[in-house]
Amino acid sequence: MKSCFTQYILCIGAGYVGGPTMAMIAHKCPQYRVTIVDINPERIAQWNSDRLPIYEPGLDEIVKAARGRNLFFSTDIEKGIQESDIIFVSVNTPTKTFGVGAGMAADLQYWEKTARQILESATSDKIIVEKSTLPVRTARAMERILFSTHNGVRFEVLSNPEFLAEGTAIQDLERPDRVLIGSRQTESGLKARSALAEIYANWVPQERILTTDIWSSELSKLVANAFLAQRISSINAIAALCEKTEADVSQVAKAVGMDPRIGPKFLNASVGFGGSCFKKDILNLVYICRYYGLNEVAKYWESVIEINEYQKSHFLITMLNAMFNTLAGKRIALFGFAFKADTGDTRESPAIYIAARLIEEQADLVITDPKALANAKADLKGIEGKVQFVEDPYEAATGSHAIAIMTEWRQFRELDYERIYRSMAKPAFIFDGRNIVDHSKLYRLGFNVYPIGKPALTHL
Repeated sequence: MKSCFTQYILCIGAGYVGGPTMAMIAHKCPQYRVTIVDINPERIAQWNSDRLPIYEPGLDEIVKAARGRNLFFSTDIEKGIQESDIIFVSVNTPTKTFGVGAGMAADLQYWEKTARQILESATSDKIIVEKSTLPVRTARAMERILFSTHNGVRFEVLSNPEFLAEGTAIQDLERPDRVLIGSRQTESGLKARSALAEIYANWVPQERILTTDIWSSELSKLVANAFLAQRISSINAIAALCEKTEADVSQVAKAVGMDPRIGPKFLNASVGFGGSCFKKDILNLVYICRYYGLNEVAKYWESVIEINEYQKSHFLITMLNAMFNTLAGKRIALFGFAFKADTGDTRESPAIYIAARLIEEQADLVITDPKALANAKADLKGIEGKVQFVEDPYEAATGSHAIAIMTEWRQFRELDYERIYRSMAKPAFIFDGRNIVDHSKLYRLGFNVYPIGKPALTHL
């Protein structure tokens, strides 16, 4: 019975975007009934349990407060479609691995299956909201599918891309810098846009709800991620130059970031960026540019990816050169495997590349991470070599010849490195892929320290 709620909202896809976004809507809007559906019964069971399928600070509290009240998780997709007024589509759109566009274009097969399922199951008018990151003009393809029959059901397609950063997703949802809604500039399109804006207006100030045409909205998400990744690749390119010239990339970044036209964010040199979005979205942007014959533009954005790949390779070569050009039989401890702190997500993590290359070099690898060990095991499954997974970083470091810091977890900043140094094989090395520890202090303890974009501190 719909009498209990003023609006029925459905989200198809219970992943990193759909789960937290819908949990926040349910938390802020108790007058709405919010249902999240997914074809994966194990994932739905986890959302209904005390151990959620993803780790995100603050997520547990809002899910458990709303679940069973106005937030529900189910595998009954057909029922959810039939009952809903507004449907968010938040299915996976990975990079295509086959056929035309392999390695660059977005794989839209799950998105298309969802569109066809909505068409088959809907018995009343629906507002369809693109929440997945999609290529520009994808809404037109969805419209063509949804309008392919004349069954009396009307659909309106909107674009509402997410701008969440893993580790701060709940903060980003509760206090977004902007909510972007794109629509057709028709009477029905503008009406649907207003209906979606009304949901966010329950807690988001009106001036932060930005409305555009649908194509600009779709493209804005790709461009936002491309610009952020570009900044990381830019500072990493400069970091390599700093290492050769004995400049300090942190000081360079501070000086550059004080320019108000540039700003300080995303200027931290590191072993490279990861996550599910940056590489995928830039490659998608490259593919679109090539599709429209903009080859020079495509090359420009492709270079952002090339620098990121270079940075990971450079980090590994630094380790190899520093440790006497052989890693065979040496115990190497990776501190962190998640692509960033405060998440268990390892998708496109630089640690995957580094781990695989270390195994190729016949190193004995031990990995520690507070939230990502299960994913690390999955990522390295099938790779032959000596790999251990331990929760305690002190245990991981014991007997190691080197530590490579791969994730900027706060725990790694606060460890007793004097204790760690005593437990390691000598000479002991630290390769700080995130520049998070006190390099001078570690040098005084006896470590040979190799930061990113700074002169090495060595006793050799």
